Amino acid sequence: MNQIAIVILNWNGSTYLKDFLPSVIQYSENAHIVVADNASTDDSVAFLQTHYPQIEIIRNTENGGFARGYNEALQSVDSKYYLLLNSDVEVTENWLVPLLAAMDNPLIAGCQPKVLSFSQRHKFEHAGAAGGFLDRNYFPFCRGRIFEETEIDSHQYDGETEVFWASGACMLIRSELFHYAGGFDEAFFAHMEEIDLCWRIKRMGYGFLVVPASHVFHVGGGTLDYLSPKKTYLNFRNSLFMITKNHAGRLFPKLFYRMSLDGVAAVTFLLKGKPKHFAAVFNAHVDFYKQLKNMLQQRQALNHIAGDFNETGLYHGSILWAKYFKRIHEFRRLNMRFFRNKNG
Repeated sequence: MNQIAIVILNWNGSTYLKDFLPSVIQYSENAHIVVADNASTDDSVAFLQTHYPQIEIIRNTENGGFARGYNEALQSVDSKYYLLLNSDVEVTENWLVPLLAAMDNPLIAGCQPKVLSFSQRHKFEHAGAAGGFLDRNYFPFCRGRIFEETEIDSHQYDGETEVFWASGACMLIRSELFHYAGGFDEAFFAHMEEIDLCWRIKRMGYGFLVVPASHVFHVGGGTLDYLSPKKTYLNFRNSLFMITKNHAGRLFPKLFYRMSLDGVAAVTFLLKGKPKHFAAVFNAHVDFYKQLKNMLQQRQALNHIAGDFNETGLYHGSILWAKYFKRIHEFRRLNMRFFRNKNG
């Protein structure tokens, strides 16, 4: 068994492999590097076979998205830790050392580095920034990113801290826990599946860390632009999926309230002249109803294996209210008394 396997999921990302794989190889001494190819139709596999014959290639039979792609590939990766890495990430010298050190605590299931923007290297990147959180209505946000707005990195979030979720763009996780929790939910296809996975594992009592002593640079939106209606659809639908599965209290009042907020967002899209995004929210709700029975069955099964829920990283306030009514645009301006810790 390897100590750590860096597993890069690739779909038609030949350009990214050419640009970013050299840094992974250069700065990842003693790590086993794997590229899991999601049935690419470009020259990704041929490029790897020609230029990097030492890298293991796992060829998935079809493009099942981020969730299924990783689930299938990781079945054949024998390692204590998985480092799940997007193909559009530039890593830095000694990036693995502090991440692995953080895993010395057996109650830490996984961690992430500080994620900065590749194109604006002084700013945080949307996907993970300096660690992920959820508010009381389960809207995700980060240290360094509230909704679409990212902050300049002035080292204000350089402290290692426990978070609610770690970014799927660059996540180190114990392989045993990944499989015990069932891996990623393939119904998600892509987007927010890492939050769902972290939530399930936290319900078993484990925690996740952000370790800013390690930092990487992420292009972001490599396979699906952040402003794409398809991404809007996936985020709204998948958010309802994970709430249904994991919310510990009365489910239907919470769902009704959250879906009402979604309705407000949909109307806002329409008023802003974005009818495709309005349709994306509508379709997300329609498809959620189609999957509701399945999600309720998963909810019941998860309730049977849940343990002492580690609530660290839950914000007992509304991030919507903070941003749009109180005009708070930086994580550090939030009321820190609203953050839950291990004791609730």
